[in-house]
Amino acid sequence: MKLVLSIALFFWITIVKAQSVPPAEDLRHYDIINAVSANRLETDITKLANFGTRHTLSDTLSNARGIGAARRWIKAEFEKISKDCNNCLEVSYLRNLVKGSTKTRIPKDTEIVSVMAVQRGTVYPNSYIIMSGDIDSRVSDPLNGTSDSPGANDNATGMAGAMEAARALSKYTFPTSIIYVGLSGEEQGLFGGRYMAKVAKEQEWNVIGVLNNDMIGNIEGVDGVIDNRSFRIFSEPTPVTEEERARRMRRFYGGEVDGVSRQLARYVHKQTTTYMPEMNPTLIYRLDRFGRGGHHRPFNDEGFAGIRIMETHENYTRQHQDLRTENGIAYGDVLSGVNFEYAKKLTAVNAISLAGIAWAPLPPQNVLIGGAVQPSTTLKWDKSDDPNLAGYRIYWRETTSPQWNYSRYVGSVNEFTLEGIVIDNYLFGVASVGKDGNESVVVFPGGLIRR
Repeated sequence: MKLVLSIALFFWITIVKAQSVPPAEDLRHYDIINAVSANRLETDITKLANFGTRHTLSDTLSNARGIGAARRWIKAEFEKISKDCNNCLEVSYLRNLVKGSTKTRIPKDTEIVSVMAVQRGTVYPNSYIIMSGDIDSRVSDPLNGTSDSPGANDNATGMAGAMEAARALSKYTFPTSIIYVGLSGEEQGLFGGRYMAKVAKEQEWNVIGVLNNDMIGNIEGVDGVIDNRSFRIFSEPTPVTEEERARRMRRFYGGEVDGVSRQLARYVHKQTTTYMPEMNPTLIYRLDRFGRGGHHRPFNDEGFAGIRIMETHENYTRQHQDLRTENGIAYGDVLSGVNFEYAKKLTAVNAISLAGIAWAPLPPQNVLIGGAVQPSTTLKWDKSDDPNLAGYRIYWRETTSPQWNYSRYVGSVNEFTLEGIVIDNYLFGVASVGKDGNESVVVFPGGLIRR
């Protein structure tokens, strides 16, 4: 009898373990949030603003003023962070020469120099999640490389945020690589991002996504609204590189707002609402602000997922302005316009998003869907051999919903049928789930199951 009970107990435990669901939260994310320092951000933003100008065409030889001094200081800071984590960062310049032209904002041959720090993944060293900020600044005239241009919010905040995220995350190891990068030449035409995206494409990096941070420190809008809780996540709906066949299929199968960038935006939104519920992220269904663009765009142009994270309420008197006072209004992007506690919050949003993706298994590959004229929906994908993989979670939502409304953890399988869920009425996706509860970005089906 005891033997029978022991055997039964063994099988019961085995079944429970096999069917167990990974935790809903990874408590390490709360530690990461707490590790981000407003004081360090203030110190770094102040240092960057005090270089006087960081214009792409400014002085490169001085150690006190100009873009050259700024980028050397950023590189030295990344190297300090690396030294403190036993050389866990690979720090380097990313250089390219842009030929001068009177038809562009680069009138003379100019070397565009970005600063990159790679925290190499232990399992997937060639897979990357990237956080970027911009090094350069400008005043009213985009060709003015000599006048004072502190660029305190645009974009010392994003640059300092990338450095601070590196400090917080360098205390951990990740299966997937993280890149913290300061990109140059943004105000002149996104030159730093263009070159990095080109390198990533040519060297066949597996870029999971790019979090472009551009202006994450202002809480007072030009309309007088003060808000230190909300922020915007901009993302394009579908890749500009997709083939005509994919566009034709969308007429019949949907997915108009389900490109890789949009899924990355939803991921950041979910991480924020899970671990920082005091914040109010807003998904903006547009590449960038109306008619404008940022340093995520060059990555989008190469087919990579890329989004822009930024403040909700902009103050245009502090953007791209000569330093002056007119009619009682102080113009210019100076330190007094930066809220460092708010910059801390948005930096933390980035840090937990980077960590979540870097800890999670890679996204599922070759996701297919089927279920036409059936009372159920079936999804299929390639099963991974990732040792950290617990299983997969299927997501679905109403066709008009911006967010995934429903989900089901289905375990370590490569195919699952949702009984009673009619394919006609919903949109679907699949995410990989790690044993620690961290999930990959959701993958929208890219083809049909053929029986």
